[in-house]
Amino acid sequence: MAITGIGVVAPGGVGTKAFWALLTSGRTATRTITAFDAGAFRSRVAAECDFDPVAAGLTQQEIRRMDRAAQFAVVAAREALTDSGLDFDARDPGRTATVIGSAVGATTSLEREYAVVSDAGRHWHVDPRYAVPHLYDYLVPSSLAAEVAWAAGAEGPAAVVSTGCTSGLDALGHAADLIREGSADVVIGGATDAPISPITVACFDAIKATTARNDDPEHASRPFDRSRDGFVLGEGSAVFVLEELSAARARGARVYAEIAGFAGRANAFHMTGLRPDGVEMAEAIRVALDEARLDPTAVDYLNAHGSGTKQNDRHETAAAKLSLGAHAYRTPVSSIKSMVGHSLGAIGSIEIAASALAIEHGVIPPTANLHEPDPECDLDYVPLHAREQRTDTVLSVGSGFGGFQSAMVLVRP
Repeated sequence: MAITGIGVVAPGGVGTKAFWALLTSGRTATRTITAFDAGAFRSRVAAECDFDPVAAGLTQQEIRRMDRAAQFAVVAAREALTDSGLDFDARDPGRTATVIGSAVGATTSLEREYAVVSDAGRHWHVDPRYAVPHLYDYLVPSSLAAEVAWAAGAEGPAAVVSTGCTSGLDALGHAADLIREGSADVVIGGATDAPISPITVACFDAIKATTARNDDPEHASRPFDRSRDGFVLGEGSAVFVLEELSAARARGARVYAEIAGFAGRANAFHMTGLRPDGVEMAEAIRVALDEARLDPTAVDYLNAHGSGTKQNDRHETAAAKLSLGAHAYRTPVSSIKSMVGHSLGAIGSIEIAASALAIEHGVIPPTANLHEPDPECDLDYVPLHAREQRTDTVLSVGSGFGGFQSAMVLVRP
């Protein structure tokens, strides 16, 4: 399945060019939270998007209607549509589908509106007279896909995929399936999340999954480093235009990469815990490579989940060794979460954008802040600086609360 359009809204800059410039420079976009007063929280660090909806082309009515996550998705989708070169006005709208992934939906707006109707939590019985007219859209995650579909005039199948932190990969897997099964000719697919809000920060504080390195926010996200102490919350969106390779070739489109294989698994083990042996992720990798009809030795780059929690990084390292064998030690691995944080359901799609651009440009993004590797994480994690290397096959993996494990294989077209 060909990727012919990419749109990105990410920490460090809006647009695919700004995103790629940040990654290849090795700069970080993590900082002290500015979205609200986080002084009372254990973790006060996040990777926020410097996003001006007016400058991004949204109207005042769109801004009023849409949650921040929906705004991200629509802006990313518009960039992807333009980038693809497709004339959507000349296409049958019923043959264009929309699939958007998200872990927490319109959390930002829901929390804000609850504070209004409850008068900052003072009243158990909320007063609906103070609610905005679009509150239902915030409650129902399907509004994310609806907004993107409206932006593109897409009248084919529309869906939201919500599988926690693997949502961005799983949404693209579903998007590719829609084309393979004949339900659509083109799919606008990706993911979005804007979770930097008090309720989300409090949830991760409670289980101590996020970093407490508040005195050094720029270097707080440290995947695979011995001193890592949790992930840095992020936000953003990446949206793609997908179509059959033959159709893309016929119209002379630029093809960034092909989605050659995808698989997902669940560990049926623990809501937040991971088995140290990485068996379930390794199985997802095996099946994705089988679907792509590739041997493990074909993998040129592993775009890691690399969240920066001790158990995830060790689990993922074990999964790479189990699935790739000795080739794991010859495969460059990196985590872009070191630079753009962990945007929950959106990050899988954002990482696919990075993977496709790695193929396009022959550059592997680095793992920033990796100065002192964990002895149990003993692979080549491309520390600190980007690496020029021809890349024909990228394996991108994700891991999510609930035991979700996903893997996607991209290849040079």
